[in-house]
Amino acid sequence: MSVSSFRVDVPAGSVLFHQGDPPTSAFLLESGSIEVTTAQGAESRRLGVLGPGDLLGEMAVLDDSPRTATARALSDCVLMPIDRKQFAERLESADPVVRALLLSQISRYRSALAQLSGQGEPVTAPLPTPRSGDAALALDKIRLESHLREALDKGELEVRLQPILDIARNRIAGFEALTRWTHPERGPVSPAEFIALAEETSLIVPVGDYVLDQVCGALQQLQGRDGAEPVFVALNVSGRQLGDAALLDRFLATLRAHGLQPAQLKIEITESLVLDYDQVAGIIARCHAAGIKVALDDFGTGYSNLGHLHRLEFDTLKMDQGFVRQMHEPRCLAIVRAVVAMAHSLGCNIVAEGVETQAQLQALGELGCKYAQGYLIGKPLPLDEAVALSRESGMGNRES
Repeated sequence: MSVSSFRVDVPAGSVLFHQGDPPTSAFLLESGSIEVTTAQGAESRRLGVLGPGDLLGEMAVLDDSPRTATARALSDCVLMPIDRKQFAERLESADPVVRALLLSQISRYRSALAQLSGQGEPVTAPLPTPRSGDAALALDKIRLESHLREALDKGELEVRLQPILDIARNRIAGFEALTRWTHPERGPVSPAEFIALAEETSLIVPVGDYVLDQVCGALQQLQGRDGAEPVFVALNVSGRQLGDAALLDRFLATLRAHGLQPAQLKIEITESLVLDYDQVAGIIARCHAAGIKVALDDFGTGYSNLGHLHRLEFDTLKMDQGFVRQMHEPRCLAIVRAVVAMAHSLGCNIVAEGVETQAQLQALGELGCKYAQGYLIGKPLPLDEAVALSRESGMGNRES
């Protein structure tokens, strides 16, 4: 049996685990077939045959009990190990009712298996079975999570930088870091999907650290440009990351390791996360003390509360692209003008997102908007292309 971090190759006839073994991990069967049996006295009784897409060994992992069955490969098999932590994180964060139902199902499973082995009382209620659609969705998420862990381990996540223009000076002042993932089988995976998946578990922490390290490596190449101002990178921070007390220390350590100044990093907090005003205010204060600026992302998309905005000392407001795209309408233009004026009064810069036309860029400049971001300025670029663009911009060679 061949074992790696992300797959187990089991030849036909081999035993994956024996009844009574301690639970090390569960497995997702990718290919092949496995027979599951249990001992009944001196006899062995088949419980079933599992095929691709089936889970096995998960019950013992969930309740930390010895294996109650033996799993033997009927053909050459490929399995994906799923460690206890992956289950524990999801079980801990599950709805209490869902958790209770799952524990009840485990109890019934144990009781039924004990009866089958002649060691327990009969079970009067049938075992509950999940709806096939729900089961398929859950297994797909588990599979994708394991693939994401493997992609992170192999450095297969791609970090791209979308340029941010200083409108008045017509130069690239910085970038926003965006993460892309091309799955070997599914192709490009939407960031909305895999970032949300990472946020459900502790994966978002190493993903965030990986992105920062990649970005700092690119920014390091920009150091030493004669007479050029250092560029900054804006990095979105999720709610789970904000709850990590060691986050800022790790960010500062990474910046120092690459010879960068704290001012070259801007942390972006999505507007929906600022509802916990005390937590966010504390994070902003710690960032300012360390020399890191903080931006409020997606401003104006539904969670705005002007009654509390004065309590949160953001350095930058990122105006949602929906406003920019409708600036041709007088009423929307009036809102944009008011937001820019409000930001100036609060001592904040404004980044207008979604800029796609020269007319939009010119109007924003006339209103006093500091920065612009969007396809007119540039699409998200590979790191080397972003470095080249920044160098050209720093020499005044940017084409409008």
